[in-house]
Amino acid sequence: MNNNTGQAKGNFTILAFIAATLAYLFAPELANNKFFLLGTIVALFWLFTLLNCFGMKVSSIVSIIGASLGTLVPMFGIIFLGILWVIQGRPIEISHASAWFPDFDSLGNLSLFSAVLFGLLGMEMSAVHAEEVKNPQRDYPRALFYSTILIFAILVMGSLAIVIVVPDNELSVVSGLIDAYAIFFEAYHMPWMTAVTAIFIIIGGLCGVSAWIIGPTKGVLVSARDGSLPAAFARVNRYGAPVTILITQGFIFTALSTLFIMLDSINAAYWMLSDLCAQMALLAYVFMFSAAIKLRYSQPDQPRAYKIPGGNWGMWLVAGSGLICCSVAVLIGFVPPAQIPMGSTVFFKAFLVGGLIIFVMVPWLLAKRHD
Repeated sequence: MNNNTGQAKGNFTILAFIAATLAYLFAPELANNKFFLLGTIVALFWLFTLLNCFGMKVSSIVSIIGASLGTLVPMFGIIFLGILWVIQGRPIEISHASAWFPDFDSLGNLSLFSAVLFGLLGMEMSAVHAEEVKNPQRDYPRALFYSTILIFAILVMGSLAIVIVVPDNELSVVSGLIDAYAIFFEAYHMPWMTAVTAIFIIIGGLCGVSAWIIGPTKGVLVSARDGSLPAAFARVNRYGAPVTILITQGFIFTALSTLFIMLDSINAAYWMLSDLCAQMALLAYVFMFSAAIKLRYSQPDQPRAYKIPGGNWGMWLVAGSGLICCSVAVLIGFVPPAQIPMGSTVFFKAFLVGGLIIFVMVPWLLAKRHD
C-alpha cells in the first residue's frame, strides 16, 4: 500500500505536466487553470486505471509504443535547441555567472534537492540483471558509472536549455519544458512544432503513467495473498488484473489531487505532492542502505553476484554516504522552497508530516497485524 500511494503521487506530478502540455494544443492559458488541470489529471488517471484492468499485456504494448516518441525525442530535442541557441549567440536569460550555481545562503534554496535526488532514484533496479553480466564484479560498477554520467549530463543540459530562454519570473515547475519549446520554435519561425512536440510529450507521459499504475500493484498483490492485507485485495479478474487494488489506488489519487483546488498556487500544489512523493521514496532508500550495512555483518558469506569491495569499510563508505545523503534530503524537504511561494508554512509542514505518518503507519500496522 505504501508503494502504491507513493506511485500515485508520482503519477500526479507526471499527469500535471501532461495536462499543462495538453493545454498548449488548444488553449495555452489553461496551463495555469487549476480546475482544468485537476479535471484532466483525474480523468486521465481513471482512464488508464480502466485500461490496466485488462491486464499487463495491453499496458506493456502501450508503454513500448510511447517510450521512444514521448521521452527520447523531446529530451534530446530540447538539448539540441539549447546548444544551437548558445552557439548562435542568441540572448540568454541567465546573464550573471552566479545564477549558474546553487545559492547556499539559506535552506530554502536547497529544498528542491529532495526532488532532484528523487529524479535520480531507480538506477538500482538494474541490479536484478547483475547475474547476467559476464563479470559483474568488474562490469556492473562500470555500467552504473557510465549511466550516472550520461543521465546527469542529460538532466543538467536539459534543465539549462529551459532556463536560458524562459525568464526566471515565468518559470513553472508544471509547464517549464513546453514553455521553452514554444520560445525556441517561435524564434526559429516554426510555431507549429510546439504542438507536434506537445503531442510527443503527452504520448510519452501517458505511456509512462500506464506502466506506473499497474507496476506497484504486483507487490501489493503479493502482500495481499500473504495475508498482510484484507482478502479483497488478493482478488484478480479474468485478465489477471488486481481490480480492487487499482480502484483503491484511484480513490487515493483522486483524494490527493484535490490539493490543487485547496491552494491558490498551482506550483505550490505541484511541489507539495512532489515533495511528499520524494520523501517517501527516500525513506525507503534510508531503510535499504541501513539493511545493506546490517546484512554485511549478519550474512557476510552469503553468495552474491556483486559485492561492494573494501570489506566493511567499503560498505560503510558506500551505504553510509547514501544513508546520510537520503536522510539529509528528507529533512531538507520540510523546508519551504525559496523559489516557490508556498503560502502557509504551517500547512506545508503539516501536510508533509501528516502524509508521511498516514502512508507509513497504515502499511506498518497492517503488516504488524499479519505478524
